[in-house]
Amino acid sequence: MLLENERLDELHRNGYKIIQNSNGFCFGIDAVLLSGFAKVKKGEIVLDLCTGTGIIPILLEAKTNGSHFSAIEIQEQSADMARRSVELNNLSDKINVITGDIKDCTKYFKASSFNVITCNPPYMANNVGYINENSPKAIARHELLCNIDDVFSTSNKMLKYGGRLYMVHRSERLADIFCSARKYHIEPKTMRLISPHYNKGSELVLLEFTKGGKAGLNVLPNLVIYKTNGTYTDEVYDIYYN
Repeated sequence: MLLENERLDELHRNGYKIIQNSNGFCFGIDAVLLSGFAKVKKGEIVLDLCTGTGIIPILLEAKTNGSHFSAIEIQEQSADMARRSVELNNLSDKINVITGDIKDCTKYFKASSFNVITCNPPYMANNVGYINENSPKAIARHELLCNIDDVFSTSNKMLKYGGRLYMVHRSERLADIFCSARKYHIEPKTMRLISPHYNKGSELVLLEFTKGGKAGLNVLPNLVIYKTNGTYTDEVYDIYYN
């Protein structure tokens, strides 16, 4: 089941595990926090864009009563690990993983068919820092194959009217995010900034959008990750383990 440089990580949910590659891009706390922020109601159908190794649909299957979870990932190595993790956890009847470009979603899924979309996209613009364009890590981190506009354009096509998009991103990209969202008629409804410590500014942001929603943004109190002693705050611990 495991290939060279791969390992199994515990997800602390339903005994589930996930395959990760030590030399590749492994999931981080941002994906876990997104899985705790996204709301999936009983019977809803979910699509995860830029799924990587499948962490978000696997966690959402464990945490929610959604009826089915689809996922799409452009890098075959990551998509293959995601599919094997789905099989490992006996979730093939609940989760399917497609290797493909999110811009081509209508080739794989029926348009306007999802209640919920989740996305943990590449954060970094192409003009930021050194980029090795052939590196799997660079593709996961930088907007080489997928940018903010792609996420909202695809979400507009795939969400039902009134459907919800949940995203985690860098807070410094908020202006870009809001401009793109409204261009594609997806309205920001809830925002929660994430701070590493109580006395620090925000680095990440959790966002909820509604397709065709009315204007009006609810800003929640900041989510703080670490206590002063370096351990997780009670809320973050609860997202991970309860």
